[in-house]
Amino acid sequence: MTDSQFLIPNTVPIVNLDCKSAFANLTEKEKKYAHYLSRASWNGGLICLLQCSPESPVIFVLLQKLFRAQPVKEFEEAALKSEVSLDDWQSFLTYAAAFYGNLGNYKSFGDTKFLPNLPKETFKKIVWTSAAYAKDATGVEKLWNVCGDAMYSLENKEKQFGLGDKGITTYFSRNCTMEDAELAQKFMGEKNISPYNTRLFKTIGDDKKASYEVRLASAEVASEGNPFGNFEFNGVNFAVTQGDYAPLMAKVADSLSKAKEYAANEHQVKMLEGYVNSFTTGSIDAHKDASRNWIKDKGPIVENYIGFIESYRDPYGVRGEWEGLVSMVNKEMSAKFSNLVDRSETLLPLLPWTKDYEKNQFLKPDFTSLEVLSFASSGIPAGINIPNYDDIRQNDGFKNVSLGNVLSAHSKGDKITFLNESDKKLFAKLKSPAFEVQVGLHELLGHGSGKLFIKNKDGSFNYDPEVKNLITGEKIATWYQEGETWDSKFSTMASTYEECRAECVGLYLCLNRDILKIFGHEGEGADDILYINWLNMVRAGLLGLEFYTPETDSWRQAHMQARYVILRVLLEAGQGLVTVTWTTGDDGQPDAIITLDRSKIETVGKEAIGTFLRNLQVYKSTADLAGAKAFYGRYSAVNDDTAEKFYSLRTVVLSRKQPRRMFVQVNTKLSEGDSVELCVYEASAEGLINSFIQRFTADYEDTVYELWQKDKPFF
Repeated sequence: MTDSQFLIPNTVPIVNLDCKSAFANLTEKEKKYAHYLSRASWNGGLICLLQCSPESPVIFVLLQKLFRAQPVKEFEEAALKSEVSLDDWQSFLTYAAAFYGNLGNYKSFGDTKFLPNLPKETFKKIVWTSAAYAKDATGVEKLWNVCGDAMYSLENKEKQFGLGDKGITTYFSRNCTMEDAELAQKFMGEKNISPYNTRLFKTIGDDKKASYEVRLASAEVASEGNPFGNFEFNGVNFAVTQGDYAPLMAKVADSLSKAKEYAANEHQVKMLEGYVNSFTTGSIDAHKDASRNWIKDKGPIVENYIGFIESYRDPYGVRGEWEGLVSMVNKEMSAKFSNLVDRSETLLPLLPWTKDYEKNQFLKPDFTSLEVLSFASSGIPAGINIPNYDDIRQNDGFKNVSLGNVLSAHSKGDKITFLNESDKKLFAKLKSPAFEVQVGLHELLGHGSGKLFIKNKDGSFNYDPEVKNLITGEKIATWYQEGETWDSKFSTMASTYEECRAECVGLYLCLNRDILKIFGHEGEGADDILYINWLNMVRAGLLGLEFYTPETDSWRQAHMQARYVILRVLLEAGQGLVTVTWTTGDDGQPDAIITLDRSKIETVGKEAIGTFLRNLQVYKSTADLAGAKAFYGRYSAVNDDTAEKFYSLRTVVLSRKQPRRMFVQVNTKLSEGDSVELCVYEASAEGLINSFIQRFTADYEDTVYELWQKDKPFF
């Protein structure tokens, strides 16, 4: 039997990402703009398959052929006639929907592999009953022979993402190790090459010496003697080449060029021109220019951001996964966030560090609530603070977005575990509005706060050298060198550390009643909101144990590691603030209850989070990687050394975990009259599958397969 954590149950919640009203309010010009941006996002979205696992591109091609050849209902009839059970058929559909929803066969949240929840021979039997097989038996059988075994394989290394023997990654060739990643990072740092849109491939020559190819994502494929060229670094040859994902990047650039005709202003035009330049040539500087114009485009009706953005899935923590967001503004909720932005300069001084640790000037960002039209990536967050380029964030600013229809979808149909009955009732009622507050504070004042101490090229500093370290009381002894960034310096721990810092900012500031009032919460209602926000965080810390892998002593999800760390901090505060109690559930199986003493949140809790948050900021500001590792690592440890026995408790958490919901997104298409039509699908596995069949025409299957063939020798 396969461990249930590697299966998607047929009971997985599937919900619509509803945006019909917001889309209907757009003008025809805005709809055209949104349509071409969506096409660009999804054209690039297929890159996620090539960033996931060696077999994902082939599984995609197989599924597309199967479901394109006949309607799902006809396919089901054929399968059931061949004596496939209804349960196995549903498992087949669920696997296909999960694959599409995650853009690969690894979960977007947790980065673990998932397998079909039906026997391999039954899966094959279903494939053989298809109209696709009847039409092209040789082609379908060829695809099955390539991906069938891999789809079901669960060797230790294949269970999760990682480098070397720690797991699977296609950001690096299979023979790369962490040492190779570190060497490549030093090389790229010296040559001022951003890693965001790169992959690394290692080749061993006849002389047994290693050489490396740093491949840039671009539509252009440079010939030999390309403008980037070959370099000798530390006695090793590095070739920097263009053309990774070239056909898909070309489709992205073409759709963005079409969107330019419908841009609302000059900022959008320049933004799109920068995107096209970046995706054509592989230039991150061009993407930065696009991002600067994007920041200047204040309060657009149709919002977007696109490119290689978040680095969570790179085992080294610096390469971006493809992400394409297109959305429409929610004016009512955006007004609340705008009020929060207006108050930000008076709120930042409330954070537990001195003004020396804050930017000289807070660059007020756009902060809008958006209804997602398209989110083309492996997963969909509830909020975003972008861009991730340190120099732009420090000098030009950033934007915050809260994804309203994602937030509302997250509140539907949850089964609440690990809380007592009285807390469950209030939690069910207030989780959504409390999470809305947390997301707002997390994105704006969490990711938007804090200063990096940098030594400039000329030897000067961007801070007063007399500033004291708030932990030691001594002068600052470490800083970022010219060209170093937060991601490049902290690499593998950067994402979870920063998410933890932002979560702590949200917890700390939600205690301020004026802030809660901005979100419409006053009096006793405000007290309940802050209580549920804190309770949600400590419960999430317990749930986070699902994302810890004992075999490699590693965490697979940045946010959940961060929440576990916060739980450990609040438990360490003592005085009965938080307790985790082992118990027995109604089913007679081991269970646990987590409780939070609401009377101590604003005393014991505030002091504990404030001190912890201050230390996080000091280590980050001063580039003290060694100090941060020791500090954060202590709270990240999962063992039975505490009264709660977290290592053993992980088994209880796994036994009671709930499947993560999947989203069905809409499509847009041009009608015969050249107007834009919104295509909506039912909230089911069938609906999710149909959305992908209609999203990509058959030529995309050929493109993905050709790209897989190019990568195949390296994996």
